[in-house]
Amino acid sequence: MRRNRRIFLTMKMKGMSMNKRVLIVYGTRPDAIKMAPVVKKFLQDQSIETIVCTTAQHRQTIDMVNRIFDITPDYDLDVMKESQSLEYITAAIMERFGKVLDEVNPAMVLVHGDTATCLVCALASFYKKIPVGHVEAGLRTHDIYSPFPEEMNRRIAAVLSTLHFAPTEKNRENLLKEGISPENIFITGNTGIDALDTTINESYVYECNPLNQIDFTNRRVIFLTAHRRENLGKPLENICQAVLALSKAFSDLLFVYPVHPNPAVRDTVLPILDNKPGILLTDMISVGDSHNLMKRSYLVMTDSGGLQEEAPALGKPVLVLRKETERPEAVEMGTVRLTGILTEDIINDATLLLTNPDLYEQMAGAVNPYGDGHASGRILEAVRAYLNKIHSA
Repeated sequence: MRRNRRIFLTMKMKGMSMNKRVLIVYGTRPDAIKMAPVVKKFLQDQSIETIVCTTAQHRQTIDMVNRIFDITPDYDLDVMKESQSLEYITAAIMERFGKVLDEVNPAMVLVHGDTATCLVCALASFYKKIPVGHVEAGLRTHDIYSPFPEEMNRRIAAVLSTLHFAPTEKNRENLLKEGISPENIFITGNTGIDALDTTINESYVYECNPLNQIDFTNRRVIFLTAHRRENLGKPLENICQAVLALSKAFSDLLFVYPVHPNPAVRDTVLPILDNKPGILLTDMISVGDSHNLMKRSYLVMTDSGGLQEEAPALGKPVLVLRKETERPEAVEMGTVRLTGILTEDIINDATLLLTNPDLYEQMAGAVNPYGDGHASGRILEAVRAYLNKIHSA
């Protein structure tokens, strides 16, 4: 465990007699992107002492996000190892984060989403009777094995949490059905939308140099991501075969696919798509590259959760390459289509969007259901009110 922590200033030293110390923790690339605006907002508030911890469940991608948002975690648990298992990640985070809790003694811990980091840090905080605030609460597919293990992670995190920051009304309804008290649920919007204000730049120059060579004027660029655990094997092969067929059918398309480093992904993707016309494969790209590529793309095809939220905010239609989604709001609003993982379905849905301008404009112009880019401020207000309440009781 690496410490970058400045010497702690206790609340008493700041002229305050109560503990208003908030520990914000994240561990994966999506966590980091969505917690970065929260971290920045909390650090601006002088009434709260904010401590930042990363578990580094995903080492390289976490470092990329921290650099983009200029965040230096006070604690880095550095848990990632090659071919790590869920059992290892769970045990390593529990042991190391427990030590951080003992040293920091926060008044509240903020976790995010549905990762192992979220689950384990919430549980470790519960063991020490420290209240937990759950950012991006209430997302559900109602199938504990899809996505696996994320669906169960977020359900358990809800039971362990005191404050629940739900991006949408539907998320709030899910929590109410599970018995969460309405006074502890706050509809905030999604913090991933907040992050776009930092990353999007009209004159942006890509860190991944091949992206700078793309002719966005004369090519219809499709931003593609696919790497989820439930899509490994045959589903990912189906996706790749659909992409190959579409690239042959439409000569003006350019699929840009940052391929995840997981060997189970690369061993499927590279034999089918590498060095094929109309397809650009890259290594994983930075969040700045990702957001600006999405902004300049014609269409997004993805099995990612975060892109289902970000792309609608940028006016880009999305085809979701999954059998279900915990983000039905965008499907209902019409900016996202749940396409699935069958080759024929992917080809058909993409072809419709590529050949029907009215349908494309309808999806591109649909209302983004994930907020106005001020979710982090609402979370700060709720946490501040909670800490004031418990100290005045």
